[in-house]
Parts: sequence; C-alpha cells; structure tokens
Amino acid sequence: MRILLIEDDPDTAQHVRRGLAESMHVVDHTDNGNDGLGLALTEHYDVIIVDRMLPGRDGISLIKALREKNQRLPILILSALGDTDDRVAGLKAGGDDYLAKPFAFSELLARVEALQRRTQQGPITTKLQVGDLTVDLLSREVRRANQLISLQPREYRLLLYLVQHADQVVTRTMLLETVWDYHFDPQTNVIDVHISRLRSKIDRDFDSPLLHTVRGAGYVISEHR
Repeated sequence: MRILLIEDDPDTAQHVRRGLAESMHVVDHTDNGNDGLGLALTEHYDVIIVDRMLPGRDGISLIKALREKNQRLPILILSALGDTDDRVAGLKAGGDDYLAKPFAFSELLARVEALQRRTQQGPITTKLQVGDLTVDLLSREVRRANQLISLQPREYRLLLYLVQHADQVVTRTMLLETVWDYHFDPQTNVIDVHISRLRSKIDRDFDSPLLHTVRGAGYVISEHR
C-alpha cells in the first residue's frame, strides 16, 4: 500500500512512518498542507493520513479541496482535537475516519488497512513482478526465473521498495528515510553495501541485470535498461 502522511509534528511523523514501513507499506511524508495537497493531486496513493492542524493549509481545508476535485481516495484524520464536534466537522468535510491523539500505532494501522479494504476494487495484489523477478507479499518469497532467492529482512525491504517503484529512479534519501528510517545522511556506505549484496543475489547468476545504478541520482530496478 502506498500512503501519503501529512503531519507536521516530527515525533509523530517518525513514529507513524517507522511503523508503516515495518508493516511493508510505502510512505511519502510532508509536513505542510500545501505540499500535501499537491502530492495528493499529482501522485497515486491508496490512503492519506492527514493531521488536522497544519502549516500552510489546515487538514480540513485540504480535505475539502480534494473532495471538490472529485478525489475519492480514503482519508484518515489525525488530530489532538478529539471531542464530538471536532470529529463531526472532520467527517463532514470529507474525511473517512478520525483518530484522536495520542493513539496506539496498532489502532492506526488497523484503521488504515480497513480503509483500503473498504475501497479496494478488484482482486488484492499479492505478488509484484519485474521481468522474471517476483515478490510474493504474503509469503515474502522472492524468486527469479522461479529460483528461490534468500534475503535478509533489510534486503527484502530494500528490494520491495525498489520493486514498488519499478522503472522509477529511487534516490539515496528516499532509501534512507524509508528502508532505514534515517532523516539525515549518516555519511556511511550502508546503502552501497546493501545494494551490492542485493545485486549479487538477484542479478549475479542471471543473464540480464535488473538492478541498475543511475550515476548521480540513485538506483532503479527495471528490465528495460
């Protein structure tokens, strides 16, 4: 699932992003309403999580703007304002669910996944594929040319993120924030080491490479390069 998180409190944002990433979801994050609206209108997401009080554009205004443009993707509102009137206002503005702060992450995750199920159209995707490489999201089995590939948990998260963004350049910053949950560059070669290990497992014994380095930009997994 690809999720947009619009939250200006850094501790809350870090907590939610880490939990969602550990649950194998892809999270884009911004800390203000204007950027959040722009992302929601130009990118594809399965669920939006939005704080009610945001700089630039508040959450209620953001939701109304999305609904006015016929954006029907499910929205979960997070807010420290948790009384009945506040909840009603959020839902009337177009929110699909409302969770008051402080909250347990397990409840947030359950609500997000319930929103996705409620709006899911067609069969749920349980397998991702790039060329002859497949990733089974239920069993977490990775195969290439039907050959089972054993990955460590971090390698699996790295591959999953790349496959979910197949044919797109993924930057080092994106990998640090999503796979390692770093919000700064640790100035280490941790990405290079894991990319090298991953490449040796999914490419070394096969005719055509799938994992490519884009010099000065990042990495891309694709069968077309």
